[in-house]
Amino acid sequence: MIDSDDDLMFADDDSDHEEVPIPKKLGAWKVILVDDEAAVHKVTTLALDGFTFDGMGLEFFHAYTAVEGRKLILDNPDTAIILLDVVMESEHAGLEFAKFIREEAGNKLSRIILRTGQPGQAPEREVIQKYDINDYKEKTELTSQKLFTLMYASLRSYRDIIALETNKKGLERVITSSADIFALKNIRLFTEGVLSQLTSLLHLDSAAAYMKADGLALSNDGEDLKVMAGTGEYASFVGQDAKTVLKQDILEDVQHAIRTEKGCYREDRFTGFFSSPNGSFNVLYLSGLKPMSELDQSLMEVFLRNIAIAYENIDLHQEVEETQREIVYMLGEAVETRSKETGNHVKRVAEISKVLALGYGLDEETAEIIKLASPLHDVGKIGIPDAILNKPGKHTPEEWEIMKTHAILGYDMLKSSNKRILQASAIIARDHHERWAGGGYPFNISGEKIHLFGRITAIADVFDALGNERCYKKAWPRDQIFALLQEERGKQFEPRLVDVLMSKLDEIDDICARYSDV
Repeated sequence: MIDSDDDLMFADDDSDHEEVPIPKKLGAWKVILVDDEAAVHKVTTLALDGFTFDGMGLEFFHAYTAVEGRKLILDNPDTAIILLDVVMESEHAGLEFAKFIREEAGNKLSRIILRTGQPGQAPEREVIQKYDINDYKEKTELTSQKLFTLMYASLRSYRDIIALETNKKGLERVITSSADIFALKNIRLFTEGVLSQLTSLLHLDSAAAYMKADGLALSNDGEDLKVMAGTGEYASFVGQDAKTVLKQDILEDVQHAIRTEKGCYREDRFTGFFSSPNGSFNVLYLSGLKPMSELDQSLMEVFLRNIAIAYENIDLHQEVEETQREIVYMLGEAVETRSKETGNHVKRVAEISKVLALGYGLDEETAEIIKLASPLHDVGKIGIPDAILNKPGKHTPEEWEIMKTHAILGYDMLKSSNKRILQASAIIARDHHERWAGGGYPFNISGEKIHLFGRITAIADVFDALGNERCYKKAWPRDQIFALLQEERGKQFEPRLVDVLMSKLDEIDDICARYSDV
């Protein structure tokens, strides 16, 4: 402790302190002063008046006891530096506070500088070994120049540690998303992770955005450009039209990059452009730039090029998947056309099956698999003779036995595939005519022995078939369909699925209207 302002005087130094010119001041570094002497607070703030590091000044928070300091550090976990006295309300209050910061508050990043007027109370060697502090100073040795040097070195250390932490988190996101890079959600997570790494490596603020567009459908003013990933203030813009969410000056930079097909610098921001061979292009926006080296510029170019290639590969992958889905629908429609039904039946069954799957509690991915697989539920009808398949009247027992073989025929056609959709299609083709209470075909199984995929598609198929005209019947009124479902609840259909269907009628009606045969 000290007794007067004079005991902590900062001597004038001859050396000059020149800051690297920064285009724009971005904010302030938080500094907590914990000392029981008001004079220490006053002299320290005066000595550091006008101090800047990396384009940012200092914001001071004052505590006169360790108890007050605890509240400040909990309220401000992003504090850069803590200037901490040892002897306050007790002989070791400062040391106990340092331990609190690291252990109870869990703050490993803030730089703790121990300042003491009574070094005998806390010997330097013992304190450094026992406590996780970053520097130890006697108050009498801190001249104005030495305080400046101390703050500069500590802030540089804090900045670099924060950059490492950001890089670590960004890398974690990249690794996590790389496990399933072809999922759209994960490619965005991947891109955001790399954005975080890039901004931290370049010591930028956290605001960055990555945008993508299909060059064939895009005008030269940036129309239809989508924000694919973002950090900071742009994180909430993902999936939105860049033209509607970006500020006008940023949008002008983006449009300029698109028109000229090259990146551009504007004071403290950068807009990068990269086109791919398939006609699409990508735009990267970074804010908070400082004067950049050639290496920094290369980092940005490498980022943009590689993420653009990743997105291009995703597009190709998704195009293959879309082609597979379209082929499944077309094959399902071909089967329905052969049996003189419309292709809309398979579309309705597919969409209704997904609604039922989600209502049953299945996850989105599994529900989507059921939706994509269900159009092939009757693919085995390809092997049924036309005379039997399209007979307008009732089948004879012999004809009915032939008709029932379409379940196994469909299963046999699809079972050898190692593709998830076709594997699911094989199961649905086999099981969708089984009955919950038994008595169905082809294996006369019951209950949960019937695969859930088959149970779901079965009720979707019957519901839609009853509600639409077939070659052998008229469309049923809704009240009759509901009566049949209740009658067959626990017999033909799983009770829970009947309940789910009845609870989702609004969604199902929308599907029926969207894919109406009329």
